[in-house]
Amino acid sequence: MAEAYIVAAARTAGGRKGGRLKDWHPADLGGKVIDELVKRTGADPELIEDVIVGCVDQAGEQGMNIARNAVLASGLPESVPATSVDRQCGSSQQALHFGAQAVMSGAMDVVIAAGIESMTRVPMGMPISLPFNNGFGFYKSPKIEERYPNIQFSQFAGAEMIAKKYGLTKDQLDEFGFGSHQKAIKATQDGLFDNEIVPLEITLEDGSKEIHKVDEGIRFDTSLDAIKGVKLLVEGGAVTAATSSQI
Repeated sequence: MAEAYIVAAARTAGGRKGGRLKDWHPADLGGKVIDELVKRTGADPELIEDVIVGCVDQAGEQGMNIARNAVLASGLPESVPATSVDRQCGSSQQALHFGAQAVMSGAMDVVIAAGIESMTRVPMGMPISLPFNNGFGFYKSPKIEERYPNIQFSQFAGAEMIAKKYGLTKDQLDEFGFGSHQKAIKATQDGLFDNEIVPLEITLEDGSKEIHKVDEGIRFDTSLDAIKGVKLLVEGGAVTAATSSQI
């Protein structure tokens, strides 16, 4: 079996909901990263056999195959195909696995795997809420309801279930969350992310331009006490907004 190798990687600096990347269309963000990735490898774009992109909320600006739209927004030839993958929170990781599997099986030699999600321009849950609110039904079928009656599952419920299964306490999660920010702060200050981040021009509220190259989600001024002070999502649980994935 052939080996699969990651030969280059690139990303934008992260943003917050309604934050510094709010004016960027997600397809254009993807296209920008694809172009930089190809530039870094020096590879012939014609050699790319597929672009696999993970995306959870495939609606609105992320609808109509966001992977293909990112290719069309890039400098890649139109002949390069693309497909979008939805495995919820593991979507971009799954894209990477599918790319590796294609190479290891001998079906392909050169694949781009990526992830796109603009939770400002395509709010979380939009593929569910938009059709439901317009009278086009709900994803939960009668058979699912029959198997799981009156059960409302979410990523928050899942997080609590995982914490309970592995015996993780609120204090442990708070300390881990604080440590995560501290590690990200140090890595940023030491320039460890510089080579992987694609700088993007953004427009500030006053109309001036600036280059976005620092992850917006890092809380440089946080403290363990501040994290510990955030209320629980569920009474008696372990998870808070401070220890949850950001939007």
